[in-house]
This record gives sequence, C-alpha cells and structure tokens, in this order.
Amino acid sequence: MNSFGMKLRFSTFGESHGTAIGCLLDGVPAGLTIDEAYIQSELDRRKPGKSEFETARKEADKVEILSGVFEGLSTGTPIAMIIYNTNQKSKDYTNIKDVFRPGHADFTYFHKYGLRDYRGGGRSSARETAARVAAGAIAKLMLNELDIKVMSGISEVAGIQSDSFDYEKAKTSIIYALDASKEEAQKEAILKAKNEHDSVGGVSRVLIQGVPIGLGQPLYYKLDGVLADAMMGLNAVKAVEIGDGVLSARTLGSENNDAIRSSGFESNHSGGILGGISNGEDIVLNVYFKPTPSIFKAQHTVTTENAEVDFSLKGRHDPCVAIRGTVVCEAMAALVIADMLLLNMGSKMAGVRKYYK
Repeated sequence: MNSFGMKLRFSTFGESHGTAIGCLLDGVPAGLTIDEAYIQSELDRRKPGKSEFETARKEADKVEILSGVFEGLSTGTPIAMIIYNTNQKSKDYTNIKDVFRPGHADFTYFHKYGLRDYRGGGRSSARETAARVAAGAIAKLMLNELDIKVMSGISEVAGIQSDSFDYEKAKTSIIYALDASKEEAQKEAILKAKNEHDSVGGVSRVLIQGVPIGLGQPLYYKLDGVLADAMMGLNAVKAVEIGDGVLSARTLGSENNDAIRSSGFESNHSGGILGGISNGEDIVLNVYFKPTPSIFKAQHTVTTENAEVDFSLKGRHDPCVAIRGTVVCEAMAALVIADMLLLNMGSKMAGVRKYYK
C-alpha cells in the first residue's frame, strides 16, 4: 500500500534515484489558504546536505504544486505535488547490485518481488519521506487555523538522554536538540560514529497541543493506534511510545492513572489519549529510530544467489537518521490529527444539524 488516511488521504510515488518523488493529497477542504513558502520551509527542514550531521547528498527539494490549488486556495480537489531529484549518484551503488546490505530492506524486497531497485534502496529509501513532509505541511496549515500545534525535537542520541524538552530551542538547533545542556555531547556522539564509519540511533519526541476532546474512532481506528501506525511506517523506526509508554508497565495503577478534577487532569501519564480518544491534554509521543544501517565498515552478507561475501558500502548517508526523521514524525502526526478532525465532524447529530440546517 502506498496510501494513508481515511478522510484526508495521501499517496506517494517515486524512488530515491528516480526522476522525482511526489504525493497526491485528497480530502483537503476547499478554501484553505495554501502557503507555498511555508510548505517549502518544512521541506527545507528535512532536506539533506545542510550540515556535517547529515548525508552529504544535496537536494534543493523544491516542491511544485500541480493541481488542487487556484489563486492560493485549495479547491477541494486532489492536491498533487512533485519534487524532482537532482543529485543522484547511482554509480555509488553498483557494487551492491547483487548484494544485500545488512539492516536494509534489500533482502525482503528482493524475496517479496523477485527484483529490487538497488540504487539507494529505490522505494524503500527515506528519500520518499520528503513527499510525506509536503503533505504534512498542508495538514499543518489546516491545524494552524484551529490553533493546533505539532512540534518535535531530538530527545536522545546514542543513549544520551535529554533532561528537559524545549521545543522552541529545538527549532534553532542543527540537530533539533531539545536539551541545550546535552546538545554538544549528542553532536560529539554523532561525529564520533561518523568518523569511525559507523552510525547511531536516536529518539524523536513529538508534542501536539490544542487537540480537542473526542478525536479517535474506536475500536479499530483509535487515535493512538493510528499515530503508532504512522510512526512505525517510517524508515528506521523500531518503537513508539504514547505518554509514559514502557514506563506504564512498571508502575502501579494508582501511580499511572491521571486523576481528574473540575479544572481538568492532574497529570498526563496517558499522553493525551484515553480509550483511543483524545482527552484534551497534550499528546506526547516518543519515536525510536535505529542507527542508520548504511555504514562504511566491512560487513558479512549474502548475494542474490545466497553466496556468502564481505562487502564495504559506498555513497552518502546520514550518521543519525533520527535528526531529519523528527521532521517527518511531525508531518505524519499532523496528517493523522487533520484526518481525525474531519472524521469526527459527523460523530454527533448536533454537528450534522448545525451544518445542514
């Protein structure tokens, strides 16, 4: 499947070393102001080649809107966007034409389809996520009109954990660090791994504020379930926590329950979601990225003929994929919330009457 969402649905297309990547976003209400400069600014946050902490591949990631917008407003018809690839170096991958890279999708794609695009991983490459960020930017424009904010930052790199979470500070950090006191150590860990031809993992922390009570479709389209689905569908993500997450399994019910008073909840261990439905509190997610599998150390693997070989990778790769990945987490979170808002509009007859009478 190459599509996601129900009322607000998007599909992506393209490969890492193909002509272009892009998306088709369907379900955007007519009359939304489409700020192309804002969409481009979101792509600029994710684009590669900005610093030594990212891949050296430089792509302008210039987005072009092909349809669904007229005189700066959405028309209610599908919005198509395209981003042309301009800096492919396919020759870097000729040595893995018949070799499976450990930690990559090469092995599984080949056995599922009987062939694979070995140039940068083809469709399995994180290059595809630029299209998700473009779609997510439009979702954010929708949420902005409802005073709903989606923010994120890096809370952990190579096991170096943040003690505080400053989302405004993260916007000014080259690695989107949430804790200024840990940023230098996190940077050093990334560069150390890079200099040793290795990579490190990291954690993106996503915060969604201003979400109204009632979003989520129980039992089989729960808000937390769909958010987890959205995050687990991203390249290199291996775990997702909502609220206290794993810690919830280690506490007593009396500690984990969020007591309620007339003024609201006294705590937010649930991460803003109860029974799969938003409860009006901040929604908090932790998204865990594995170390980038593209490393420059000699590794054991097999060929497409199952012959054992040792090989060394070439190319340009992120030493910590979580850094740019956190921008994609934001985009996917925004798409989920926007979709849930549209789905929720018909949940009460009073709302239907208000619209039609």
